[in-house]
Amino acid sequence: MDATKPAARAERLPLAHLPTPLEPLERLSRELGGPRIWIKRDDCTGLAGGGNKTRKLEFLLGDALVRGADTVMTVGAVQSNHARQTAAACARLGPRCELFLKESAPGPGESYGHSGNVLLDRILGAKLHIIPGASNAETAMEERVEALRGEGRRPYAIPVGGSNAVGALGYVE
Repeated sequence: MDATKPAARAERLPLAHLPTPLEPLERLSRELGGPRIWIKRDDCTGLAGGGNKTRKLEFLLGDALVRGADTVMTVGAVQSNHARQTAAACARLGPRCELFLKESAPGPGESYGHSGNVLLDRILGAKLHIIPGASNAETAMEERVEALRGEGRRPYAIPVGGSNAVGALGYVE
């Protein structure tokens, strides 16, 4: 299964605290001499530290579960916020989660692969596949999809950032 062709009916699973608040940036507005500037607080979505990808994941995980997926997978950089939120959504809803994290930051430092979002991914129960920078993470994920299918599992692959027709429904909503 993949997220390129949505199921006949788009299923949305509530994961976010919506609507997220709008907050005026009074000092910045004053500093710039107007107009009044506001910020949308998607850090308040409530899913593992928040972020705008929660909106996409409500539809992507809905589609995955309607299709009977037992494992959800996605691709991102080692410190991907999308990957962290995918792991959190899976931890909340039940399917296994596998993340294909590409080492793409030059000279990231020793703690880069063990702290921040990577640490949260592990705490949330995701299986991590660290992909060297020269390798293709999407190809690695597709190979894993085929291996899981061969074991009789039902994987659901989400493209990087959840950016496809199903994920876009989260912003349409």
